[in-house]
Amino acid sequence: MATLTTILNKCAHLEIAASRRAGDGAPYLQLCAGAAIIVLIFCAALPVRAASETVSFRNDVMAVLSKAGCNMGTCHGNQNGKAGFKLSLRGEDPESDHRALTRDMFARRTNPNEPEQSLLLLKATAQLAHEGGQRFTKDSPEYAMLRAWIAAESRDDAAAPKLRRLIVTPADQILVAPASETQFTVAAEFADGSRRDVTRLACFEPANQLVKVSAEGRAQSVRPGETTVIVRYLNQQMPVRLAFVPARPDFKWNAAHPNNFVDEHVFAKLKSLRMNPSALCTDTEFVRRAYLDLVGMLPTADQARAFVNDRSRNKRTKLIDQLLEQPEFADFWALKWADLLRTEEKVLDTKGVQAFHRWIRQSVAENKPVDQFVREILTARGSTYENPAANYLRALRDPVTRAESTAQLFLGTRLQCARCHNHPFDRWTQGDYYDWADVFAPVQYKILDNRRRDGLDTHEFNGEQIVWASGKPEVKNPRTGKPAQARLLGSDDAIESGAATEMNRLAKWLTDPQNKLFAQAQVNRVWYHLMGRGLVDPVDDFRPTNPASIPSLLNALADDFLRNKFDLRHLIRTVMNSVVYQTSSEPNETNADDEANFSRAIVRRLTAEQLLDAQNQVTGVPSRFNGYPEGIRAAQIPGARAVRARERKLSDGDMFLKVFGKPERLLTCECERSTDTSLGQAFQLISGPAINELLSESDNRVGRLLKSQVSAEKMIDELYWSALSRAPASQETEKCAAYLRETKDQRRALEDLTWALMNSKEFVLRK
Repeated sequence: MATLTTILNKCAHLEIAASRRAGDGAPYLQLCAGAAIIVLIFCAALPVRAASETVSFRNDVMAVLSKAGCNMGTCHGNQNGKAGFKLSLRGEDPESDHRALTRDMFARRTNPNEPEQSLLLLKATAQLAHEGGQRFTKDSPEYAMLRAWIAAESRDDAAAPKLRRLIVTPADQILVAPASETQFTVAAEFADGSRRDVTRLACFEPANQLVKVSAEGRAQSVRPGETTVIVRYLNQQMPVRLAFVPARPDFKWNAAHPNNFVDEHVFAKLKSLRMNPSALCTDTEFVRRAYLDLVGMLPTADQARAFVNDRSRNKRTKLIDQLLEQPEFADFWALKWADLLRTEEKVLDTKGVQAFHRWIRQSVAENKPVDQFVREILTARGSTYENPAANYLRALRDPVTRAESTAQLFLGTRLQCARCHNHPFDRWTQGDYYDWADVFAPVQYKILDNRRRDGLDTHEFNGEQIVWASGKPEVKNPRTGKPAQARLLGSDDAIESGAATEMNRLAKWLTDPQNKLFAQAQVNRVWYHLMGRGLVDPVDDFRPTNPASIPSLLNALADDFLRNKFDLRHLIRTVMNSVVYQTSSEPNETNADDEANFSRAIVRRLTAEQLLDAQNQVTGVPSRFNGYPEGIRAAQIPGARAVRARERKLSDGDMFLKVFGKPERLLTCECERSTDTSLGQAFQLISGPAINELLSESDNRVGRLLKSQVSAEKMIDELYWSALSRAPASQETEKCAAYLRETKDQRRALEDLTWALMNSKEFVLRK
């Protein structure tokens, strides 16, 4: 550690050298020549730079800090730094980092007179106590580079050529056993046209535990599977997808003939992975799947029987077309939009929620093109009661919330990280974030009346509002302290100011066919709802470091969506008619571990509304929700919840939906809806008040079956078709019939059978 005494001694040595120079200059010259030779030898020994080049702070030292992990969020890149030392996150601000390294702590972190005594080197090599442990050794290239930079007076070369492009080899690779490792080579291309190998200084970040990557870029398989490795150098990142495939010497391609381009793209990927898709699902599986995905309901017993008994070859296509035209389709797909557009009672109030939900449902029912739907939302002005689309902007009360929500919902882009610093995993800077937010600044609200129920809750609104545009208030960039300049996301050109100009231009730009990201984000979300996982996953996290599992399919779906003028029904029809959609969930020996390539159907739990509506349908008892008329289905509820728990006890149905993950609609994100399982859900299904009330209702399906006086076998058959969309197996019929004959209380026995069916995995899961 360099102390004040050491610094004074250095000054004294310099004075002696100066006095000798004034007299006999030979010793001094010899000393300088020797030092120069040592420096030249040292520089020549650097493994990553030519001897004739100096070490660049911007392009070398910043890379070393990233490689060592010093500027990560868990270390000194934290918002508050660590141990009094703060660096910008992932090196986004080299200028401030240079000050922190060379000026803070009385300049003790870098000591040009005694480079080895610099805190930067002593702590990183664990010669002094360091909470982060040893980051590199004294004989490493990283140490040599930092030492050379410190010895050269720790200069900041702000004019150094900027990184223009990162070239990673291989860009993508499939390795078939016994091959189990590959070597990355990373080249950096700079603005002056120069290019050099930066493999040693690049950071390698695997997306999961399927692969290990050494500091030198050697990737080694841990177990078979597909993964992404993010390769990062300075401010650029490149994703590399690796697949480690078992040998499978006896592999033979075995799949149904493709129905459309969806199958062609998926099958091409599966063939490259030596993976066969599962067989087609059965008719009973398909009819249940199609009803749940399109209308959110189970088929009735008669509908399921009719489909299974239909012998026509195109019956699946006919069923899809039929369901797309049912009014329940509009109910169910309006529910999905209502979740994302934050249709909830606290901010919009009950009347606003009902008006907005009616508008959304009508848009789906008339098959309004998705681009038109979005434009109307973004440009809506006036009364939130008379022009319901204006409720989207009513729910988002400030420019940054509007900016984040719009980017995430319509462009699949999560900008939240860029609010405080440059996005660590994407290309967006803090300047991009606030300039984008400035586009939304003209939106203003006139509150005509606010009869809030909670006088202390300033975020509650209950009454009509007017959404309008005015001379925009100022949005400031907190880093610069200067007003932001409205810019569309990813554009270098500012938008001319004006009360309505900015939002209108935004709506036109966002939905323009040239804006491929909009189309991709919309088709990815529909794919997610039908297939259980997005091609890009999470569904609203499009970024270079989170590539699509099958990029060619995402592009093909987006192109088809554009050609068909943003037709939602056409998109759904295309996906559902594919072999890929119609595969079974049963794995085969090649695809048991597949999670991302859609080689088989993904088994998932029914949503809260699907499950409760299914229970009501099987038992034949209408739903009851406080604040809504009796008989309304859970999927038809306009808002999150009409009644607040502290004002009035929630109905059993409301509690059921809450426990099973119905979102509060406070976020613009699919992630708010939970499909996780919990102990509370098990209690609801086993002994909850909702299911008990349905089973004990005197005039439910059980009661009607007993009154019909049909045989035990027919009652069992009816319950199986109603609950599981299939006939009971012979063994199931025998055991259930024996149970019904042996019991003295047939009503209780039928209730038990119905309860058992509604608690079965086959009922609770969509597969």
